[in-house]
Amino acid sequence: MPPLIYFVRHGQTDWNLQSRLQGQADTDINETGRAQADRNGKRLAALVEDPLAFDYVASPLRRTCETMERVRAILGLPREGYRTDPRLREVHFGAWQGFTYAELEARNPGCTEARSRMKWHFLPPGDDAETYEMLAGRVRPWLDEVVHPTICVTHGGVIRAVFRWLAGVPGEDAAMLDIPHDRILRHENGRLEWF
Repeated sequence: MPPLIYFVRHGQTDWNLQSRLQGQADTDINETGRAQADRNGKRLAALVEDPLAFDYVASPLRRTCETMERVRAILGLPREGYRTDPRLREVHFGAWQGFTYAELEARNPGCTEARSRMKWHFLPPGDDAETYEMLAGRVRPWLDEVVHPTICVTHGGVIRAVFRWLAGVPGEDAAMLDIPHDRILRHENGRLEWF
């Protein structure tokens, strides 16, 4: 069982606002996202007695790195004192990255229907595309390697995989979870709890 981990989703991006499938496209957080990151930093400051007792790791994408740097600054730590791990990147949406569902449907009517029926196992078209099951398969080894209390900044898909592995939530249910940008998920003693 992993030790204490705080999971933070990156702050909002313009693509989140537009309901665009981001996947591993390297987007930036917007002003709302920066405010969310700062609020999450303040929440962590209230929850964490000794920020130096934690390991800090983020997905290598810009939106997670900026969120981590803002969180660390609020905790009184140097912005750059964290590492990245490519296993914490968002699920890859293949050829669908950058599009809204409405745009995909306009180009190819009915193409998104299968994903709405079986989101956890759906593989979008295109090179490098992943299912949530594939994403969970790359997240699991990272979870197994965590041995120190950790603050992790990552993505909605990765946090869905966390619910799958650490709380036993069935894949299709995990795929449908709403993962907020403005809350923190704590894993402690085998329990997941939002703050």
